[in-house]
Amino acid sequence: MNRNWMSLAISGLSTVALSALLVACNSSSDEPAASVPNADKFFNRTATFTVCSQVGASCESGDVTAAEIVAASEDGMTLVYTNSPKGEIGFVDIADVKAPKALGALAMGGEPTSITVLGAHAIVAVNTSPSFVAPSGKLVVVDIATRKSVAEIVLPGQPDSIARSKDGKYLAVAIENERDEDFGDGAPPQLPGGSLVIVDVAGAPGTWKTRNVDLTGIATLYPNDPEPEYVAINDDNVAVVTLQENNHIALVDLASGKVTRHFSAGTVNLDKVDLTDAPRPNQVSFTQSQANRMREPDGVTWLSKTRFATANEGDLNGGSRGFTVWNADGSVAWDAGNQLEHLVARVGHYNDKRSDAKGNEPENAAAARFDGTDYLFIASERSSVISVYDMSKPDAPAFKQVLPTALAPEGVLAIPSRNLLVVASELDDRASLARSSLNIYQYQSAPAAYPTVQSVDRADGTPIPWSALSGLAAATSGSTVYGIDDSFFRGNRIFEIDTATKPAQLKREIRITDPDRKIAALAALLPAAQDANAFDATDLAALVNADGSVNLDPEGISLASAAYGGGFWIASEGTGTVGEAARPVLSANLVFKLTATGVVQEIIQLPAEVNAKQQRFGFEGIAEADGKLVVAFQRAWAGETRPRIGVYDLAAKTWQFMFYPLDAVTSPNGGWVGLSDITAMGNGRFMVVERDNQGGPDARIKRLYRIDLSGQPDGAVLAKTLVRDLLPDLKAPGGNVVEKIEGLARLASGEWIVVNDNDGVDDQANSGETQLIRLGQLGG
Repeated sequence: MNRNWMSLAISGLSTVALSALLVACNSSSDEPAASVPNADKFFNRTATFTVCSQVGASCESGDVTAAEIVAASEDGMTLVYTNSPKGEIGFVDIADVKAPKALGALAMGGEPTSITVLGAHAIVAVNTSPSFVAPSGKLVVVDIATRKSVAEIVLPGQPDSIARSKDGKYLAVAIENERDEDFGDGAPPQLPGGSLVIVDVAGAPGTWKTRNVDLTGIATLYPNDPEPEYVAINDDNVAVVTLQENNHIALVDLASGKVTRHFSAGTVNLDKVDLTDAPRPNQVSFTQSQANRMREPDGVTWLSKTRFATANEGDLNGGSRGFTVWNADGSVAWDAGNQLEHLVARVGHYNDKRSDAKGNEPENAAAARFDGTDYLFIASERSSVISVYDMSKPDAPAFKQVLPTALAPEGVLAIPSRNLLVVASELDDRASLARSSLNIYQYQSAPAAYPTVQSVDRADGTPIPWSALSGLAAATSGSTVYGIDDSFFRGNRIFEIDTATKPAQLKREIRITDPDRKIAALAALLPAAQDANAFDATDLAALVNADGSVNLDPEGISLASAAYGGGFWIASEGTGTVGEAARPVLSANLVFKLTATGVVQEIIQLPAEVNAKQQRFGFEGIAEADGKLVVAFQRAWAGETRPRIGVYDLAAKTWQFMFYPLDAVTSPNGGWVGLSDITAMGNGRFMVVERDNQGGPDARIKRLYRIDLSGQPDGAVLAKTLVRDLLPDLKAPGGNVVEKIEGLARLASGEWIVVNDNDGVDDQANSGETQLIRLGQLGG
C-alpha cells in the first residue's frame, strides 16, 4: 500500500475506527483467509521418476537404490532426495513435470536420513553411527546449483528428521538414536537416549550454531529413551516432535529451546476392522474390534499455528491405522478411526498380509494450501497410496481423493507455488519388479484419474474388499463386466463391475461355492498316481473350504450362453510341475461351469496325456464361442516349445489343441513371455493378451494379438496379427508400467477394456495399483 495514501486516509478517522482498521490489518497479515473447498480441481499424476535412472537412463542396473525423503529448491524446479542404500542424495530437474530428468547424485559420507531446503542450500541429516551404542551424525549443507557440499555441522547423535522454520531462522533435527531391534527383544529402553537439536541459522553455513534440547524424563513409557521420530515447525517457530515408541508428543519453543508442552498420544478404539492375516478363506472381513490401541505417531505436520496432524504408523505395540488432528493443547480435534482401512479396501489397495499388524500403516503426513483450499496428505506405506483430505473444516476433514504411488511411500512434499505434490517411494528390488520412485502429481482443473475401480458397500456398511483381478468378461448387453480374483485369498469370488461410471463401480460379489461336492467327486476319475507328487484326492479336498467356498486359482472367466444354462465358465490354473519335487502338483488345470450365483455345476478336465505334461504355468484365459470353449495356456508345457490353445467341443466333449507362437523375450531384465487372457471376436477369431513378466522400466511386451482358429487342424501352429501395443496405454497414467495385464473384455458396444492383476497387494512386490483401461474400438 502507498504510505502517503494511507496517511491521508487515516488522518480523519476516529480513534475507535483507527483501532478497528489496525486490528483488521494485523489480523489479515497474521491469519490466512478461510479455506474454501474446490469441487472442480483434483491432483493427478503427471510422471514417475525411477531412482534407478540416476544409475543408467534405461534402469538396467540391479543396484539397490531409494528415494526416502524429498525436498525442493525454493523455485520448485529441482528435487533433492535422500538415497540411504547408496549413501547419497540425488537431484532431479522437474521443470517439465511430465518429463523429469536425472541431474546426478552426491555422496554424503554416511547414511542420509532426511533433508530440507533453505535458500540456495539443501541441508541433509546424515547418520554416521559406527554402532547403535555409539550414535553419531552430521548435517551436510549442499549448494543446490553446483551440487557440492559447502559445510558440515556435527550432531550429538543419529538424526532421523529435519525441518526448517518458515522465516529461515531455525532448523530442528530429531536425534533418534534408534534402538537395535535385534538386541534382546528389541524393545526400549536402549541408551543413549535421543534429543532435539536446534540450529540457529545466522551468517554463512559454516558459522551456524547448535543447541541441544533434552527430551528425557517427559514420556511415561521409556522416559530415559525418548527416540524422537519426526519434527515439524509452525509459523510461530514452535516445533512438534513425535516420540513414536513412547506414544508421546512434545512441543518445543525454538527461540528459548524449552519444552513448552508434552502429552501422551493416547489410544483409540477401532471397530469394523480386519485383524486376521492372509492367506485364509472368506476374504477380508471388517468385523473385528481393537480396544485401547496406542497411536504411536510417526510423521507430523502443522495445519495452522494451533493444530497439527499425525500419521499413526505404530511401532512396538501400536498403530491406529489412521491419522489424528490435534489441538496444540494436546486435545484431539478429530481422529480418522477406520476410515483409511475402509478406503484402501474400496479401491483395491488393502494389504491383507498386514491385517494382523498395522494395516495400511500411515507413515507420513504433509499439509499445504492449493489455490485457496487447505489439504492434508497421508501416506500409507503398506497400501502404497496417498489419501487427500480437504481441511476447510479442520474439525471435520473431508476425504477428497486417493492417489496411487510406487511401493512404500515415505516422503511427502507439497509445492503449492507450482501446484505440485511429490511423493518419495523407497522400496527398490529389481528382481521383484519394485523400483524406488518419485511420484509427481499436479493440481488440475480435471476430474480425478484414479481409482479406476472402486466398490460399493456391503449390507453392513463396510466396502466390498477386492484385489487380484485375474480375468474379465463382458455381459451380452450394456456396460457390465465380470471380474474374478485368483488364488491369493483362498476363497474365490466373481465381481460385477459397471464400467459406465468413472471410476468403474464394483457393485456385487458372487462367492463361488461347491455345495454339491462336485470337486470331491473328481477323486473317482483321477488316474492312478505315478509318483508321490501326483495330484490326488487329498489335493482335491484342499480346493474346498470348510464353509463350502472354493480355493481355486481362477485366471479366466467367460459368460456361459443360454444354450448351456447361463452363468459362467471359469478357467482355474493348476499348481505345480509334474516331476518337480520342489513344486509338486497340488491342483490340475480345470474348467468349471458355474451357475449365475456361483455354484459349481460341472468340471471339465484335460486329457490325461496332456496333464502328464503339466507345468506351473497353465490356464490363463477362457472364452465360449460357437459351441466350444477355448482356453489359453500361459506358457509351453513339458517337451513343447509353444503354449497351447485348447478347444473343447461342448457337445462331443472332446479336446483339440493348437500352438501359439510367442514373441521372443526382449526385456533387459530377462524373464519370460506368455499369454494372459483370450476373448471371442466372432467368426472363429479371438483376441489374446501376450505379455512379459516385467514391470516398470523393464517392461517391453504388453500386446493384443488376433488369432483365427477357423479350420485349424489339431497340432497347428497359429498365425497372429498385432492389433495393439499396450505399452503407450500403460504409460499414459504416469506411473510405473504395471506387470500383469490379465483381464480383457469387449463390451456389447464394441469397446475393449483391459485390467491388470495387482497380486492381492504384496507390499514387497506390488503397490496395489489397478488400471482398468478403456481402449475404445479396435480394428479387426
